[in-house]
Amino acid sequence: MEPIIIVLIILVVLVFIALMKTVQVIPQASAAIVERFGRYTRTLNAGLNIVVPFIDSIRNRIDLREQVVPFPPQPVITQDNLVVNIDTVIYYQVTDARAATYEVSSFIQAIEQLTVTTLRNIIGGMDLERTLTSREEINAALRGVLDEATGKWGIRVNRVELKAIEPPTSIQDSMEKQMRADRDKRAAILQAEGTRQSAILTAEGEKQSAILRAEGEAKAAALRAEGEAQAIRTVFESIHAGDPDQKLLSYQYLQMLPKIAEGDANKLWIVPSEIGDALKGLSGAVGNMGLLGGNSGGGGDAPAGLTKPRREQPPLD
Repeated sequence: MEPIIIVLIILVVLVFIALMKTVQVIPQASAAIVERFGRYTRTLNAGLNIVVPFIDSIRNRIDLREQVVPFPPQPVITQDNLVVNIDTVIYYQVTDARAATYEVSSFIQAIEQLTVTTLRNIIGGMDLERTLTSREEINAALRGVLDEATGKWGIRVNRVELKAIEPPTSIQDSMEKQMRADRDKRAAILQAEGTRQSAILTAEGEKQSAILRAEGEAKAAALRAEGEAQAIRTVFESIHAGDPDQKLLSYQYLQMLPKIAEGDANKLWIVPSEIGDALKGLSGAVGNMGLLGGNSGGGGDAPAGLTKPRREQPPLD
């Protein structure tokens, strides 16, 4: 009985192993390559799959999700014979598990070497300045070459990014000095431009102020002259309306003479020729008033303002 039990146990174990090899569960976004006696048979997709145990075997399990692979810095020589270190990052995705398994031995290593050689070809046709400022151009050129080369491997390159472009230390120092000099130059230019604009605006402001001041003075002078003309016209009209005689005009003329002579700076007093006519008219008026007083009697009172002061007689000893 014991040999039979041992045989049954062996058969149960074999059946269990066969069932395990028969049922294959493939995770989502994955694929498996099945070979029968070493020859490709089919590709297992995600889910539950049945294979022939001990005849079919799983050759490779491939992740179909997008992968990110960073590559170490690679020394690259530019067109002007400068060595720069460039870090790259590749975003790829396996689209054909069979081609990725049988068309290339190691697609990761193949992508890395292809990236290095393509990058050297691209950078070799650029100088350092263009290399530092043409990241998008380098990314596009590198992606185009990689996508075309890896298409037959069942791989699609989605993106290629340059992480860093590091020139030599001496070149970095020179670039920093040049950038500092450029910034100082731009600052000096901006300061000079600001000073120039400030001077221009100040001059424009002074010009406008002078123009407005001159216009104001001209208007004020015009208004002043118009006012004086109006005053003279009013006085003239009033004089003509009052119809003054020669005596009143002569008297007013004599009253204005002291005002003409006022001031410490008046060293020379010019008497106009009309003063004779005024004095003649005034003396005639005073004489007439005196005659009127004599006709009324020697003891009569003189008009106010024309009374002669009496001379006192000295006392007799």
